[in-house]
Amino acid sequence: MKFECVFKEYLQEEKEGMLDKKCAHIEYSRLKEVLKSCQRCKQLNTSSDSDLNEHNLCRCQSCSLCDEKFFAELTKEASDIVGYFNSRVRHILHLHTATGMKSYVWRLRQCFKNDRQTLEKEGKNLIEYIAMNAIAMRKILKKYDKVRNPVNGENFKSRMLAEHIELLHSPWLIELGAFYLNFSGRDGCELDVFCGNFSCDLNITEAVMTMRLPDSIKLEYNLTCAICLDFVFNPYALGCGHIFCKSCACSAASVMIFQGLKAARPESKCPICREVGVYSKPMHMLELDLLIKKRCKNYWKERLYEERCDTLHQSKIYWNVHSTYSGLM
Repeated sequence: MKFECVFKEYLQEEKEGMLDKKCAHIEYSRLKEVLKSCQRCKQLNTSSDSDLNEHNLCRCQSCSLCDEKFFAELTKEASDIVGYFNSRVRHILHLHTATGMKSYVWRLRQCFKNDRQTLEKEGKNLIEYIAMNAIAMRKILKKYDKVRNPVNGENFKSRMLAEHIELLHSPWLIELGAFYLNFSGRDGCELDVFCGNFSCDLNITEAVMTMRLPDSIKLEYNLTCAICLDFVFNPYALGCGHIFCKSCACSAASVMIFQGLKAARPESKCPICREVGVYSKPMHMLELDLLIKKRCKNYWKERLYEERCDTLHQSKIYWNVHSTYSGLM
């Protein structure tokens, strides 16, 4: 069965389930029509100017008008998908990690309604949602490469990464995967809509989350901190998407652990990609930290002790310096 038919069936099945009116997706069929117009542009390259004007098509070999329309639509759809996905993930994680009265109310509701099963199902549906749309984007970009200039397609992929709208490179996906593994107690998630799975492997040598999709697509999310070269502990994702231990990220930004990442200077850069301003809105990955706590208890306890000692030591130095400075004043 062609992918277009599979994608349509998936959207139809999910329409009455997880997806709602605010849910965006790749307009696969419409984008194919845009590419067909590109093919017509090529066929009309030798036509007269009057014929070209009649069809409102450009005559140039690169077909900048069609390319602009194609990439503009694809960018908007990718941005909308990432926005919807992030908001839904944020919602279910907020319910799972709620504290105080919110936690009490949620647990009370479970006595009357199986919200736990509902959250687990929605987590799995969201993984399938982002994966299915990512496959649709890969398919349509492959079709573009056959019709147009492949260099433009590669430039578009690079731009998506730079703008943080690449569907399968979001820290929210890692956090959602950790949530599902914590919630279900399983080692992986089999994706029902196609042959694929989402799994996590934590062992002595490495910590990796893996997503396998059709067409031999394998994505690995490294859970090792690039600074201390150990499993991430109390992990935070910076605005660029790179994940570090909180203590390591604070050290890289020259701030105290107790001050937090938001205390970093605006010009502070990511230790990996060197992007500026990524400390302003850090994402605390509570589910990933919980996953490591459950799977690697001794390691987690050791790192917790080390971080508390470092925090206490830094706090003493900080207040000693400030008290000395105040005395001089």
